[in-house]
Amino acid sequence: MDLETRNRFIKEEAKRLGFDACGIAQVSLLEEEKSYLENYLNRNRHASMHYMENHLEKRLNPALLVDNAKSVISVLYNYYCPIPEDDRPYKVSMYARGADYHYVIKSKLQELADAITTEFGMHEFRVFTDSAPVLEKSWAAKAGLGWIGKNTCLINRNKGSFFFIGELVTTLEATYDEPEEERCGTCTRCLDACPTGALTSPGELDAGKCISYLTIEHKSEFTDKTPKDLNKYIFGCDICQQVCPWNRFSKAHHEPRFNTTPFINELEKHGITSDSTNSFRQRFKNTALERTGEKNLIRNIGHIDHKVHK
Repeated sequence: MDLETRNRFIKEEAKRLGFDACGIAQVSLLEEEKSYLENYLNRNRHASMHYMENHLEKRLNPALLVDNAKSVISVLYNYYCPIPEDDRPYKVSMYARGADYHYVIKSKLQELADAITTEFGMHEFRVFTDSAPVLEKSWAAKAGLGWIGKNTCLINRNKGSFFFIGELVTTLEATYDEPEEERCGTCTRCLDACPTGALTSPGELDAGKCISYLTIEHKSEFTDKTPKDLNKYIFGCDICQQVCPWNRFSKAHHEPRFNTTPFINELEKHGITSDSTNSFRQRFKNTALERTGEKNLIRNIGHIDHKVHK
């Protein structure tokens, strides 16, 4: 089978499995990203996410994750879910309203890998989705799935940016897709809309100011330096994506496991993290909210309440 037919088979199989886009890039060292990442870390733009300092070589070269890797197959999976318009005191980001995406995407990537094995024979591979030192947006961009916008999100010109990204790194070869050109132009809506000034310049995020970082990754108590207005968000943030003109093409997802759970509704309406019937762990097991923990979620709620009642 020729390499072009192989490329086509992989994309058709990805579509059958429900992925919204698929592209393939040749494994290589990410030279441009190397200098940017080193500079980013040296200026402490990653705040307390010290894990970003680890395995720098692997982040830049997938061949160190899979011996003799030839291809990075990147996929996008839609999670767009319009936030309720009612006057809820708290907000949870779109991506965290249902099941933890790690389980959903990884299982589908494994199915894709199995189909490739059945069609082409044995190959060494690993599947990833925000679960290993892989520069996912860079590889998706190289595979022609979009460009990295001024809000640092991957943007697809036909579908917007409300997507999870996954990768299948394999020793299998195929024809490779061409990168998409950058199409943000002179637009600065995302920079202008960020209420905490986390987008310090086009394409650069100061994590320590980011609402998503503060409500999820930041593990300490908030201080006087913590931005007072988190725009009602107690987990994550969607603002820089919601204002992006390219997201006018976004359509609601078709993944039942991403539907908003009753516990998320209770959390947004009443700030309930647990009660005598359901503990926090029972409510949010196998969801993204499990990551931040009840203590920090209560901290986030308290920060919103303090601003409202001050």
